[in-house]
Amino acid sequence: MSTSPKHASPFGSSDNAGAPAVSVWATAQSAPARQRAGRYHPDSTAHPAKMLPAIAAHAITHYTRPGDLVLDPMCGIGTTIVEALHAGRRALGVEYEQRWATVARTNIDLARAAGIDHDAEVFTGDARKLSTVLPETYKGTVDLVITSPPYGDSTHGHVTTAPGQGVHKRNHRYGAVLDRGNLANVGLNRLLSGFTRILTESATYLRPGGHIVITARPWRQHAELVNLPAYIITCGTLAGLVPVERCVALLGRLADGDLIARSSFFQRDFIRKQRNAGLPFHLIAHEDVIVLERRLGPVGSMQREQLEHPSPSNVVLFPRSESWNADHPQIMPKKRAA
Repeated sequence: MSTSPKHASPFGSSDNAGAPAVSVWATAQSAPARQRAGRYHPDSTAHPAKMLPAIAAHAITHYTRPGDLVLDPMCGIGTTIVEALHAGRRALGVEYEQRWATVARTNIDLARAAGIDHDAEVFTGDARKLSTVLPETYKGTVDLVITSPPYGDSTHGHVTTAPGQGVHKRNHRYGAVLDRGNLANVGLNRLLSGFTRILTESATYLRPGGHIVITARPWRQHAELVNLPAYIITCGTLAGLVPVERCVALLGRLADGDLIARSSFFQRDFIRKQRNAGLPFHLIAHEDVIVLERRLGPVGSMQREQLEHPSPSNVVLFPRSESWNADHPQIMPKKRAA
């Protein structure tokens, strides 16, 4: 069994192997397009929420060794898989939408064409039911899970402009809006419930001592801040995982002591409109990175009924006055009427 490097943890003790703890990841020193150049098919661009390759690469380098197995249960265009292959790791991916699963397989083919022959495969299916998608033989063998939940379409998309036609947004939604099986198309409660199930399922494939790395960012909905990273920590705890690190992956370039945001036209236009309306919005310049660890013992602390009956949602939030506390996120099972 391989052993991943450990790092000092803000959540408690750790087994430090001598490497310094770095909580800020400089993952945007080059532009996203440059990071993907030559490794990703042009069709990859249309995905509404691509993880920066440098974020996946940093996590893979930090928490695995060559030959280890990396899993992304919501792999999209396969960024995690491609970066794992180029780092000498094996990789598995699961993707709900057939369109993106096809693009991910095409990106694997590009890695093959570059001479990389490490094992990699993408499965199409629902990550909330991972055991029905991935072969049983992979259980307990994954060294690292990397993923990101869908969130806030105000943070995604591309913009086209034309004289006299205004601004038009595209590629900012996942799949069919009416597909309620897609976590991107449901409310916050069902998103958190579904993501907890994904983490619980993923943990059964993770070896003891393996890590789950989740990137997430807060977003605003109707001017209210949705503190998704804080909720994700609670989801991980409900799934029986232990939070060991909380880091920051930069989405801007560090230069001479300044952080130069890499933002789209739409993001800048959105911020300008909000400020004109009197709301103190700022460009998003980082993603939170939540690192969870599987310890020895049974996986998952959710009741079986919660995992097997996700609809209607069986996770509810405390009243907003309590749940919006970033330091103490509150998620609790829905109580049945007597």
